Amino acid sequence: MSVIEVTRGTGRVAIRLTRPPISGVVRPRSLVTCLALAATTFAVLCVGLTTGDFPLPLSEAVPALWGSGDPGTRFIVQDLRLPRALVGILAGAALGLSGAIFQTLTRNPLASPDVIGITAGAGTAVVGGIVFGIGSGLGTQTLGLGGALLTALIVYLLAWKRGTTGFRIVLVGIGVNWLCVSATQYLIVKAKVFQAQQAVGWLVGNLNGRGWESARPLALALAVLLPLALLLSPWLRALQFGDQVAGGLGVPVQRARLALLCAAVGLVAFATAAAGPVAFVALAAPQIALRLAGTACPPLTASALTGALTVLGCDLLAQQLFSDLELPVGVITGVLGAPFLLWLLARANRIGSGG
Repeated sequence: MSVIEVTRGTGRVAIRLTRPPISGVVRPRSLVTCLALAATTFAVLCVGLTTGDFPLPLSEAVPALWGSGDPGTRFIVQDLRLPRALVGILAGAALGLSGAIFQTLTRNPLASPDVIGITAGAGTAVVGGIVFGIGSGLGTQTLGLGGALLTALIVYLLAWKRGTTGFRIVLVGIGVNWLCVSATQYLIVKAKVFQAQQAVGWLVGNLNGRGWESARPLALALAVLLPLALLLSPWLRALQFGDQVAGGLGVPVQRARLALLCAAVGLVAFATAAAGPVAFVALAAPQIALRLAGTACPPLTASALTGALTVLGCDLLAQQLFSDLELPVGVITGVLGAPFLLWLLARANRIGSGG
């Protein structure tokens, strides 16, 4: 963003325009926030490895994480509990990072993949596959991934008018979101009872039964998309000031927005395909990270770590809340996220922001 520097001398005023660098500097508070979030996430992971139908002491669960201990303990930790926890961590990180990109691009704290239809599109594809009998052949992960990517393409094309803006993407996305929600509800009404139960179980967002077959594709996707998002972060920081300022700083506005949207959509698509549409994480994690780090816009790394901690912590709470019932993680994030959304709406209305 251009800055006007005014220097007053004897009888004259000198005005000089300066252009600040786009590259960011790591702030001590942001670094401390990221380290604290990472340490807390690892602590919650260790606690989660000790809980379940077969409780384990921490002194046995943590060594089994690195391959030590007796075979039975290693099987429980590495084959049953660790994959589920990793899916939660990776899916939460992807959702948090994706939400940070969307909110910064649109300059709207209420913008997230939940709002602009991407997760709803994935849900429609999965429910359609279940109802029409193609889910068993392609798998819910492939259907969810394809539905999210297709919905994002539709939103982008409908929002295109000699380029795109964050405002148009949000408006078009809201309309597409409700169209997908209506289609999903129609499919559930038409489905058989066992099909509807299967569909609802996926739509709520669930980590139950997740294994290495879910964790590996998600880990590979993040290994590509996370560095890509961080490499594109200088463009993202420039775009938060608006298209004209970003263009003046030498940023190719439309190409940068398209690249960032592709990275964000890819993150939420793979996360939704692996864990289902876990509600409110992409909305809340960037705003929590913003307040923890004390930055002007949602920080990418802190948002990813906040998302990972949120999903992992909510899944642990879902497992322990009732002794005879294991809730899906999406139920907990929905219960906690709904009041947070209301608070954001009230705050946006009070200060006149948020679109």
